Amino acid sequence: MVGRIRRIDFGVNCYVIDVEGGFVLIDASFPNKRDKLDAELAAAGCGPDNLRLIVLTHGDVDHAGNCAHLRRAHHAPIALHRQDGEIVRSGDMDAGRKDNPDRHTLAFRFLTWAFGLAHTITKTGADFETFEPDLLLEDGQDLFAYGLDARVVHLPGHSSGSIGILTGDGNLFCGDLLVNVIRPSLHFYIDDLAQARESIRKLSGLGVETIYPGHGKPFSLSELPMPGR
Repeated sequence: MVGRIRRIDFGVNCYVIDVEGGFVLIDASFPNKRDKLDAELAAAGCGPDNLRLIVLTHGDVDHAGNCAHLRRAHHAPIALHRQDGEIVRSGDMDAGRKDNPDRHTLAFRFLTWAFGLAHTITKTGADFETFEPDLLLEDGQDLFAYGLDARVVHLPGHSSGSIGILTGDGNLFCGDLLVNVIRPSLHFYIDDLAQARESIRKLSGLGVETIYPGHGKPFSLSELPMPGR
């Protein structure tokens, strides 16, 4: 069984999970949320000596923005899929993506404009501190060494290196493959639509119970329309 899961909502979700010997953090929000994220971690009891791992569901700035800072402050390793490694090394969110994404909805364009985040579609901007990951993850890799009963599930679509973290009791932290802003759905920005649909189909055979998206509230897999239905 996985311990307590805390959802920290800054418009993008971070998840703090209680594990044996401390905590695991999934995703790390925007750089401009640094002070608030530090305060949330401290309130959870997560200090410099007990953050065991920072896992990124993908490399985009709204999920990776505070990683370099947190590694310095907490001495915690940073893990993400190898196919998104260049995004965080270079600060270029186009790295590994198509010139023209398959899905880039009007709703997404409006939201990025409304919140002043248009730069995050491509370049992360000067406020993002690039870094070298400590651990490059692969599909099926387990996280038992960090006290978390979970494994990596490669879920490409939003980016080529997007992953989910699936716990032994059926919780899936899916990053930006899926959102629950209005209702459970595919993310508004998808680089490769065929890959994304295949990733969604993959979920039905994994024993997923509850999905914890990168944006919006958790929901049951049964609430998600499957491709082809």
